[in-house]
Amino acid sequence: MNFLRFRLSIGNFLGQRCRQVTETWKHRGMCTKPQEAKAEIATPSHAPRPAFKLPGYKPSSMDRKFLLWTGRFKTKEQIPEFVSYEMIDGARNKMRVKVCYIMIVATLGTCMLMVTLGKRAAARNETLTSMNLEKKARWREELQKENEAALALSKKVQ
Repeated sequence: MNFLRFRLSIGNFLGQRCRQVTETWKHRGMCTKPQEAKAEIATPSHAPRPAFKLPGYKPSSMDRKFLLWTGRFKTKEQIPEFVSYEMIDGARNKMRVKVCYIMIVATLGTCMLMVTLGKRAAARNETLTSMNLEKKARWREELQKENEAALALSKKVQ
């Protein structure tokens, strides 16, 4: 978000600079006659904007939960209607870090569980190789039974 704000500020600066340069070029003509000011008719296309804006940001319901979970406020009633953007950004960052820590712990816990389950299976001699050999032997027996049944049926028909 800060990167976007930085890019917008550079764009505003460059836009203002270009506008100043083009305005000075308009007045650099060789003529010494005074420039006539064009009368512009002001027609507002929308309602006038307020002259000031309240500093802050209206938090969404999720932002309010983040503010509570990170300990910025004790109850939901204590959260004001407008909160500074820095406070909400800090709460979001704190939640990101907490979620990352939870994911790290869950990953490590799952890895430990898989290791213990694998050791138990190895103690029972349940390896993938033995399971595959048993499965293939079962398939061979089923195929052999089907072939014998088909052979017996064909002998019966003749």
